[in-house]
Amino acid sequence: MFRSSLLFLSRQSSIFRFVRNNGFAKAMASRFVAGETIATAVPAVAALNNLGITASLDLLGESVTSAAEARAAGEEYLRLLDAIHANKLDANVSVKLTAMGQDIDDDLCEEIMKRILDRAKQYGSFVRLDMESSAYTTRTIDFFEKRLYPHYPDNVGIVLQSSLRRTWDDVQYAIGLNCRVRICKGAYLEPPTVAFPDKRDVDATYVTCMKELMQRGRYPGIATHDSVIIEEAKRFAKEQGIAPDRFEFQMLYGVRRDLQEQLVRQGYRVRVYVPFGGQWYPYLMRRLAERPANLAFMTGNILRESLSGRGTLSARTS
Repeated sequence: MFRSSLLFLSRQSSIFRFVRNNGFAKAMASRFVAGETIATAVPAVAALNNLGITASLDLLGESVTSAAEARAAGEEYLRLLDAIHANKLDANVSVKLTAMGQDIDDDLCEEIMKRILDRAKQYGSFVRLDMESSAYTTRTIDFFEKRLYPHYPDNVGIVLQSSLRRTWDDVQYAIGLNCRVRICKGAYLEPPTVAFPDKRDVDATYVTCMKELMQRGRYPGIATHDSVIIEEAKRFAKEQGIAPDRFEFQMLYGVRRDLQEQLVRQGYRVRVYVPFGGQWYPYLMRRLAERPANLAFMTGNILRESLSGRGTLSARTS
């Protein structure tokens, strides 16, 4: 019932209009979303860069319903890459294929993505294909391997989710391709036939895949806020003689900012996923609906940082 209510609220434009004009709601959202435009996202990334943290920018929006919408989203990504280059930001971009027309026509999606990747290649930048629900896993990997990766082996990578039962095999496949992988746990609500219902299994799979990618993968992104897993990654890297420049930790904008800074001070690479755009309200509501525990997770992180008395990053990016 809670999940259904959140999904219902995410589709209510009248509530979105109210939230956008409500000071408290906007302040809450601004912690996790870097505004609605490229102009608001740029200073947020610059502040992270000043702290030695890199970024991956994501224009919010998915599952477009027309070719015009897909092309418009593609044009915004071109402007985003231009802005990153013009402002000398240490950042790349993350893209959802459904926002580029994947559900409309694969050829259209390929055309738009190649324009984005051509621009990224021109600037020596990188594009990460975000992974969506399990319904898109095979489609995304196939599209990546057959249509994009052969032409842009240094400029495009994928995301794999340890919550899915298939992910160990996908990790082996990605290592065979020698492509870059971000490993995350996954926030989508999936049936137990394709995903592990028990968090312990999700975590165990994550650690196993993480170690395999650290040893044999190509500059993996270790996307987690789990301090236990992060410590295990650090221990494993030291044990195996894996240098800190062979991988990076990745976290969400506004989450565990204290831990982000701590890792940088310890000499590790950290990249923060920075979402922005007009669709921030549906984005937040869907993330909570996909995994209601995210609400407690976000609240707990805000409380933890408040009690720790930390301030540098929050003062610069809130």
